[in-house]
Amino acid sequence: MNKQAGPATGDGTVGKALEVLDRVAAVGRPVRFTELLADSTHPKATLYRLLQTLVSQGMLAYDDTAQTYSLGIRLVRLAHAAWRQSSIAPIARPFVSALSEEAGETVHLAQLDSGQVLYVDKRNPSNAIDMFSQAGKVGPAYCTGVGKALMAFLEPSDLDHVLRKQSFYAYTPETLNTEAKLRADLDKIRQEGVAFDREEHEPGIICIAAPILNSKGRPIGALSVTTSTQRKSLDELMSIRPALLETATKIAAAVEDWQFPA
Repeated sequence: MNKQAGPATGDGTVGKALEVLDRVAAVGRPVRFTELLADSTHPKATLYRLLQTLVSQGMLAYDDTAQTYSLGIRLVRLAHAAWRQSSIAPIARPFVSALSEEAGETVHLAQLDSGQVLYVDKRNPSNAIDMFSQAGKVGPAYCTGVGKALMAFLEPSDLDHVLRKQSFYAYTPETLNTEAKLRADLDKIRQEGVAFDREEHEPGIICIAAPILNSKGRPIGALSVTTSTQRKSLDELMSIRPALLETATKIAAAVEDWQFPA
């Protein structure tokens, strides 16, 4: 029996094609047609047609031998263009690199994206530690240092909107898994100017983070210095606070005339 198409979203063929792209990207490896069809809302013929169009446009690549689809080179070029044009990363990179060298720890640069944290750059020292975040990855805002630093300085109405998008899933025993707990922490962050990840997203991973604010006090990004509990304590991370805040201020000044999407 043919599958029934999902409810119309108003985005037409473009929206359907983007859904397929998202699905291929989410798998994280080359994927077969049968795998995509298994949880697709589109009929077999529609899915095949969308895949063929994406391949012909270079958004997907098809391996004849393995009979698998993967993200195409055109999509990579578009991603790099977006990184240059709508991210603070290219401007911030020298400052991020300098902070990573000074601190001897991993430094993340992030922005808010639809209520989540989008990591736009990551600089590792020579003794990097393994963790979830990578440039291009999306993570939860409510249990990451950069996410909380960003949320703490949003306008009240914007904060309400972002909070409605949080899952408050308890990743660890330290996760702030209710809105009330998070709001209390955000109040403290506004007072102190820095946020902490106290093993709230990953066991053993801690960080100190600061918002990057424009001249109107609007957060345009956030910066964090991340380490493991085997290397440093939260108190020891506090020693990095002056350098972290100085770096955030330098980045804000460098991007002051840059225009970013809302």
